[in-house]
Amino acid sequence: MAEELKIYEEKMQKSIDNLQENFQSIRAGRANPHILDKIKVDYYGTMTPLQQVGNISIPEARIIQIAPWEKKMIKEIEKAINMSDIGINPTNDGSTIRLVFPELNEERRKELAKQIKKYAEEAKVAVRNIRRDAMDAIKKLEKDGEYTEDDVKQAEKDMQKVTDKAVEDIDKMCEVKTKDIMTI
Repeated sequence: MAEELKIYEEKMQKSIDNLQENFQSIRAGRANPHILDKIKVDYYGTMTPLQQVGNISIPEARIIQIAPWEKKMIKEIEKAINMSDIGINPTNDGSTIRLVFPELNEERRKELAKQIKKYAEEAKVAVRNIRRDAMDAIKKLEKDGEYTEDDVKQAEKDMQKVTDKAVEDIDKMCEVKTKDIMTI
């Protein structure tokens, strides 16, 4: 019985991992190279992750520096950054690209906090949908005669525990990230 539920538990964990990735892409006034994770650059006709076309470093707390391995990639990297939704204009000195993160004002912090809550709510909905799918699968096993009524009750109880833990984890992550954003 636990084997069938393991699949749904893993799906819930994937939803939590996805939420973590979304949170990493939200900038908190400090340079965080993870905001570049989803940016892809046109590298000789192939969309390639930014990390694979240059060296990314953080020389100061609010600056990300990108040193392309090929100088002619600077324009393509700038274009990819401008087309992304990170909201920072790149500057270059001919050999490196710099992204300077401004201090967040109160209004922007509140917008980011709303975005964090939205991501967390989407993750909770995904977890609840997975629980619903698991409950449907449990009921089908009972209908097919593979589960007794007691098995079904235990499986539903176990699935609810897994769901509650996932929602609790999401709430904690949301709280930590919101606190991080709201801290000046």
